[in-house]
Parts: sequence; structure tokens; C-alpha cells
Amino acid sequence: MFAIKINKENYEYDIQALVKSFYPEEQVAVLLPESREDKRRELEGKVRICLNVEGDAAELTVDGRVYRWEKPEGDGSKGDFKRFLYEVLRKENGKELPWGNLIGIRPTKIAYSLLGEGKSRQEILEHYSKEYYTSAEKAELAVDIARRERKLLAGIHYRDGYSLYIGIPFCPTTCLYCSFTSYPIGGYRKQVDAYVDCLVKEMEYVAEGCRHKILDSVYIGGGTPTTLEPGQLDRLLTKLEGLFDLQQVKEFTVEAGRADSITEEKLRVLHRHGVTRISVNPQTMKQETLDMIGRRASVKQVEEAYALARRVGFDNINMDLILGLPGEVEADVQQTIDRVVELAPDSLTVHSLAIKRASKLNQWIQENGVSTLRNTDETMKIAAEGARKLGLEPYYLYRQKNMSGNFENVGYAREDRYGLYNILIMEEKQSIIALGAGSISKRVYPDGRIERCENVKDVAQYIERIDEMTERKRQLFHGFFDGSGDIGDSCIRENGG
Repeated sequence: MFAIKINKENYEYDIQALVKSFYPEEQVAVLLPESREDKRRELEGKVRICLNVEGDAAELTVDGRVYRWEKPEGDGSKGDFKRFLYEVLRKENGKELPWGNLIGIRPTKIAYSLLGEGKSRQEILEHYSKEYYTSAEKAELAVDIARRERKLLAGIHYRDGYSLYIGIPFCPTTCLYCSFTSYPIGGYRKQVDAYVDCLVKEMEYVAEGCRHKILDSVYIGGGTPTTLEPGQLDRLLTKLEGLFDLQQVKEFTVEAGRADSITEEKLRVLHRHGVTRISVNPQTMKQETLDMIGRRASVKQVEEAYALARRVGFDNINMDLILGLPGEVEADVQQTIDRVVELAPDSLTVHSLAIKRASKLNQWIQENGVSTLRNTDETMKIAAEGARKLGLEPYYLYRQKNMSGNFENVGYAREDRYGLYNILIMEEKQSIIALGAGSISKRVYPDGRIERCENVKDVAQYIERIDEMTERKRQLFHGFFDGSGDIGDSCIRENGG
């Protein structure tokens, strides 16, 4: 562990994120002038990087070596400083990062926006290289995905439409790497019916407010929605059908997710209610890893659940994989990809492991070391080659903080099986109204401004304060719900994707 000492606010996020990318094996803390005295005492002897900002100039010290920067005349952004910072860290470490100094989670938004301005492919590639030091390979990927996204979103009702997210915050168990709002279902069985009651109350409120709006997509995520019993799923979906006009819905997704929560009866409930897309997520096909990360479903159960979904009639099945799981190397990833190719899902979402502070993985790393997490160019290429063999194209991309290898998450799909909601939440083109504990609603205005409101994460608090949750939505969507405003067509894992 080491510390970064900064004399002014507003630089800490950029510098910590970039430093962490160059030193993935280290825990990196930040010391500011207003840091608590006990924190200062703890970290003063561990400072390796100092940043002193004075007016339009800065002095950066790395392990005793001093670098100076002055803001160019007329540059009112942080862009030049980030380039300076990247160049220093690159020199100190002798390595490049695939995404350069890009630390945001939506790198394709840059290409999406520039395409909208009429920029050519070559101009956009040069922009990524010059402004962000992004590798040619990653820039090409971002442009390809952005072009595909623009085509896919052409039919979305930005001005008079919205998408709906419904969160089910229960799982069979909590996975080692997970930081999402999820609770082991075994301890919450008695609260599930009350939870569904509150979801229905939110649904009734939103359906009334949006009765003149067009619903483009519905996504039920979590957690693991299929931890609900068949009757509970049926009640939720029956209410959804009765309250909302689903005639123009282009995609209706439910994350079946964990194979140990899937039964034929539950799949038949989903299919009967018109769900068009489901996920059956192995994360890896190596049994030892599944056991270690707390996913109780065996590889055999995953394969059986997938086959069962096909027999029930689902023709749009996604599978999620995670690269960089503890102990896995290139041969393990190849084995997983080979087995997935045999199953032939319609889409494949490839995640680079992200180390979340709130996950059990963070503690595990402190005990076992970060060196056991291995994600490389080779593992990413193995996954991409597997997707190519399946005839899948990359269609959406996002990144997360503390991501293994400084890589990305990529969704691959057949041409007619893209995950529309995934694109919408990443590119932030349409308002999303989110229901359930821990979910985040997002309103997109015509000028590109975005505002959000969150539901409380705790299940008991969500149930107790359900009227407050609808009031938060009333305030955020004032003018949209009552028809006097719109959400706009100008210019996000917040909710599950």
C-alpha cells in the first residue's frame, strides 16, 4: 500500500484512478489537506507520489523524481493535465495502458458523440490517440461499437418513451466478487411477498404517470430474479402486463442468472408472459473456481439449465463470463470458451474482473495477494475469438474502476439478438425508471443533462419507506409523468445489465 499526497481538491479522482491503473497490485490511498489526523499519521510514511498545484502550474513528485506542468494558455479543461500525468506514469512504469488515460466507464460515448458531429472514422481514431493515448485496437473497438449502437438506437422513442428496470435483490448466495444490492434468499423468504407488494405499488404509480408514454424495453435484474418462486414471478409479471402497455416493447429481458435458481416451472412462467431474452450466467466453466467464488451451481447444472431454457422455447439466451477470476490462467479461459462455443448462446457478455471495495473479493485479495488475478491481452483475445466463432459481434462496452488488466466489459451478440437495454443504460440516451431496492432511476433531458434518484438498498427499509420511493420519482420525473415535459433525444453497471 502507498499514498498520494495532494494539496488541493478536484484532482484526487483522476490521479488515484490513473495511478491505480499503473499499479494494480497496490492499494492506493489519497491524502488531502482536510484528511483526518489519524489517517494522516497512518499514511505520511507511505507517500510515494505528491502533487502540489499552484494556480495554473503543478509539481508532481514520484518516488523522489520531480516533474513540472503548466496549463497551456486557453485550456480550460483537465485534459492537458491528465495527458501530463499519464506521460509521467508511463515513463515511471515503462508500460502503456490499453485505454490510455481514459478512466470513465463509458469510452464509447466519445465515438458516439463524434459520429453525431459528422466526424470520419479516421478523425475519431486520431482523437482517441491524441487526446487519450488509447491503443489503436481499443479505439477501433469503440468506433465499431458506437456505429453499431447508433444504428440499433435509431428506432428508440427518446422524446416520448422510456425503459423500465425492476430489481430483485435476492440471490442463492453472495458471490465473492459481487458488490451489487443482493441478499441471500434463505434469510429473506418471509419478506419476499411483501417486497413484491411494494414493487407492484411502484409499478402502479409509474404506469399511471407514464400512461401517455411509450415503453421501449423492460429489464428485470438483480440479484437473481429467478430466486422468486414460480407463483411470485407469475404475480409480478401478471401485474406488469395489466398495468403497462407492452405492445411496443422491443425487448423484455429477465436475468435467470444462477443455474441453481432455475427450474422448468419458472422458465415456463417467463416464457408464457412474453419474456424475449434471458441470461444463464456461468461466469466460468471451471468447477474449482465456481466452488471458490461461492457459486453453488455446478458446470453440469449450468449446461442443464441452458438446455432446459432451449426446450422451453427461448431463442435469445445470453451467457456472462468473467475473466481474471482468482487462480485462472489462459488455459482455463480457453476451456471455458470452448464449452460455451459448444452450447452456442445468442449473446455473450465478457466481463473483466473488477475489484469492488464492498465485495468479499477485496478481503480475499488482502489475504491471498492480487497476483492470483490474471487477465491479459491473451485472455481477452481468447474470448473475442470464441465470440467470432459463434458469429457474434461486439455491440456494447463499458468499464469499471479497479478493473483487472485495465481492460473492459464487452457484449457480443448475433445481429438480431443485441441487448437493447444494455446499450441504453451505457449511452444514456433514454430515461430509465427503476423499481426495487437499490435501483437507480435516470432522467435524460433534451439538453443532455442527466439527473438520478436512488431507492434505498436495504430490503426492510425499502418496504417500510415505499411511499418515499414513489415520492422521489415524482420529484425527479415532474413534467414527464404529468405530460407537461419530455425527456429528450440528445446527447450506465448502475442497474443490472
